[in-house]
Amino acid sequence: MPRKIEISHKTIIFAVMFLLGLWFFYYIRDLVFQLFIALVIMTILNPFVSKITKIKIPRGFAILIVYIVVLGIFGLGIAGVIPPLVEQTTGFVNNLPHFLSRIGVSRFMSEQVTSQLLSQLGAIPAQALKFGYSVFSNVLSVLTVLIFAFYLLLTRDKLDTQLAFLFGEDKRREIGRIIDMLETRLGSWVRGELLLMLLVGTLIYIGLALLGIPFALPLAIIAGLLEIVPILGPIIAAVPSVIIGFTISPVMGLAAAALAFLVQQFENYVFVPKIMEKSTGVSPLITLFALAIGYRIAGPAGAVISMPVVLALQVVLREYFLSRQ
Repeated sequence: MPRKIEISHKTIIFAVMFLLGLWFFYYIRDLVFQLFIALVIMTILNPFVSKITKIKIPRGFAILIVYIVVLGIFGLGIAGVIPPLVEQTTGFVNNLPHFLSRIGVSRFMSEQVTSQLLSQLGAIPAQALKFGYSVFSNVLSVLTVLIFAFYLLLTRDKLDTQLAFLFGEDKRREIGRIIDMLETRLGSWVRGELLLMLLVGTLIYIGLALLGIPFALPLAIIAGLLEIVPILGPIIAAVPSVIIGFTISPVMGLAAAALAFLVQQFENYVFVPKIMEKSTGVSPLITLFALAIGYRIAGPAGAVISMPVVLALQVVLREYFLSRQ
């Protein structure tokens, strides 16, 4: 005799509400993405805002000061880097087949493999420029993120109380602890990665310029951007500069390889221990997997926020399981 399955009205209502919640979350996914970016910005800027408020400056004015300084530095840097970057990147991609043929790579590689290599190498700075252009072209989205971040910074001291209104007053202490952990871990990781990328890119640029290797700026930016990819990133970033070096002379090629190796050793034994000492770190395998998933879902923007998402999920899940125990 077949068993009769009964479904209560509460189960049906819960299933319908859950599906409606998923649909609504998907419908406002752009706002959720902007709010998460604002949260990341808050974790980066809050230590600087807190230091300014210690000299008896109102918090709102302190946030404006930090905004003006950061946006000013960022804007001046972009304005100074973009024109030579576009020019040198175009020349680098156009001349790369000539460089490959001079060192005999074309003899051992099929034309299809060579064209795929060229497209992949040329896509790195192009994707970065495309991402930057898409961000700055959508002024409304940028303003929305900055406004969200401004109010998160403004209400940082009361954020746990405001969120407790949504999740319940009994959760206030847990929410406050999660926010503090997010700010400590996420903020230190993002600030550390940005500083590492800047240091590695600057050292590579200075080294290539001193060696006289052309296209130093795009090669340095590639090295800085790929710094976020553990193990494989520095190796991939060193390949174009080594190829160009060997087209000049064998000594120059070896010098470019030695430069990449030396910068990598400085990073591993000097920069990372000093800069990332407040961050607990993430497994390289998890980092690569997160970057791949983020890129597959949302392209360069997804890759950029993949690690902050992983760090945030680690903090929340760890706090959840600790509270259950």
